[in-house]
Amino acid sequence: MYLALKTIKGETRYFIRESYRDGECLRSRDMFDLGTDPSQYIVYPGGNAFYIDETVDDRLRTLSRNHSVDDLDDIFWRFLKPEIRAALEPYRHMGGISRRKNADKEKEERPLTNFHLFDKRRVHYLKFGHIDQGRIGRMSPKLFSRLINKSRDELEQYFMDMERTLDRSEFKVYVYVIFDLQKYFTELIAKSMPQGLNQNRVDQYFLEEICRLNKDSSFWSGMDTKGNLHEYLIRYVIIFFDSEYGESSFLDDYVRDYINSKRGYVPPRRRASVILDEASTIFGLKKDALRKMSKKGLTRIYRQMAQKLHPDKGGEKEKFVKLSEAYNELLKSKT
Repeated sequence: MYLALKTIKGETRYFIRESYRDGECLRSRDMFDLGTDPSQYIVYPGGNAFYIDETVDDRLRTLSRNHSVDDLDDIFWRFLKPEIRAALEPYRHMGGISRRKNADKEKEERPLTNFHLFDKRRVHYLKFGHIDQGRIGRMSPKLFSRLINKSRDELEQYFMDMERTLDRSEFKVYVYVIFDLQKYFTELIAKSMPQGLNQNRVDQYFLEEICRLNKDSSFWSGMDTKGNLHEYLIRYVIIFFDSEYGESSFLDDYVRDYINSKRGYVPPRRRASVILDEASTIFGLKKDALRKMSKKGLTRIYRQMAQKLHPDKGGEKEKFVKLSEAYNELLKSKT
């Protein structure tokens, strides 16, 4: 069972529906009309408890052998009072053993890989947010397990619900991705920054793809369709033409990747000749003398000069710092 939304004469009505097998395909049917306000069927006996009105429960039991209390709770969950929902959220999925058994049974009834590519692209983007879906063919079948044993109507209701999590700035890119419009372009930006493409061509290919999907009998299996564009696809036309691309993160991603690639970068050591030139001036000794001097001899001279140049002894701070830097660099060259 699942919750379905339908706009009728400008009002959003809610229905409890069920997917069922009809030979080799899955169909859907209405089980209960919840009207415009499903919360009217929720009863609060006190505390944080709630239950669903008996009229709903009795009706579903007479119509479906797959009636489940867990499914019914999921259907009404979003309509609970916010404070009740917040209190019960930590305990919501504690009784998940029966759900896992049902899921295992569903996997046996239908192969995991038997999904339409359009559905897989929607799942992939909603999960990862990637424009480039070149790896979708290598994704684990488990990624698409939520699609098992759902009729076309239930799948569309599922995606409508999931798409509510998208930010408005993602709407147009989402449609661009799920209709795989990038395949029509050879530009590198087609997989990262679609707003940089010729938008007249993008619009043209989108209309071609949505008409092609509307005529795809395998996609609409088990669902009655008419010649006009299906209402479940009309929403994508509205999203696509009423939305603008969000700000591209392509440049930001490029800069971030460049910075990350340099995190292990170690600047090259200064050449020995440069070190000797500076040290010769600071120590007041010839370069040959510094080159041949032992570490012990160098340390002795450094300590003598440090006594004179240290700020606590009346010396200048900058000269003392340069002396210490030259000494440390010379030591490294002698290791």
